[in-house]
Amino acid sequence: MSINITWHGHANFYVESQGARICIDPFFTGNPKADMAWDELPGVDLVLVTHLHGDHVGDAVALCKKHQALLGTVVGVAEKMVESGLPERLLYCGTGFNIGGTIEYKGVAVTMTEALHTSEAGCPAGYILRLQNGFTLYHAGDTGLFSNLGTWGELYKINLALLPAGGFYTMDARQAAEAARFLRADAAVPMHWGTFPVLAQEMSAFTQELARAAPSCKPILMSPGETISF
Repeated sequence: MSINITWHGHANFYVESQGARICIDPFFTGNPKADMAWDELPGVDLVLVTHLHGDHVGDAVALCKKHQALLGTVVGVAEKMVESGLPERLLYCGTGFNIGGTIEYKGVAVTMTEALHTSEAGCPAGYILRLQNGFTLYHAGDTGLFSNLGTWGELYKINLALLPAGGFYTMDARQAAEAARFLRADAAVPMHWGTFPVLAQEMSAFTQELARAAPSCKPILMSPGETISF
C-alpha cells in the first residue's frame, strides 16, 4: 500500500499510511497558503504539534475534537492544549511526551527529536515517523541547523526529510541542504517558506544547495495541496 503525504502550506503535512491518518502542525486558519479549511480534512487519527507557536498549533484542538483524534506533543505544550479546550482523554496516554521518547499508534512509531527554536511553552521538537512498511519520515519542526542531525541519520534510515528552508525564523536554503546531508536523507521537501513576506518566496536556491551539499538527496518541491506518494 502506498504512503501519501500532502502539504497544506507552511509546516502543515497530512500523512496517510495503511489506515493511519496523521496531521503535523495543522495550521489552516490564518494560513495564506492553505489550500483548504481544517474541517475539510477527510479524517484524522493522530495530530502532532512541534511547538507552541500559533502557526504550528493551528487548528489542532478543533481537529482532535471533531475527529476524536489523539494529540501527541511535548510536555508543557500538552498542558497548554488542555487549557485551550482539548479533553485530557485525547492526549496520547493522557500526557505529553519528550525528546527521545517514542509513541506508537496504528503501527506508526513516532520519535520526538530536539529542535533549535523557541516555544511559548515546553520546548520545540521535531518528529521521526517510522511507518508500517519501514518508510521513515522526518519532520524537523522549526529549527536552525545543528550537527546532531547526523546522529539521527545514523540511528534511522531517513527516506524523506521535511525541512524548514524559508530563513528568518528557521534555516535558510543553504542550511537546510546541510541538514539533509547530516541526515543522509534519500529525499527532502523544503517547508516553512512562502507563507509570509519575510520568508523566502521560492526554492530554486534549495535545489541548487542540495545538489552541492547532498547530491544523492533528491529535492522535491511541493505546492500547497499537492500529494506525493511512495
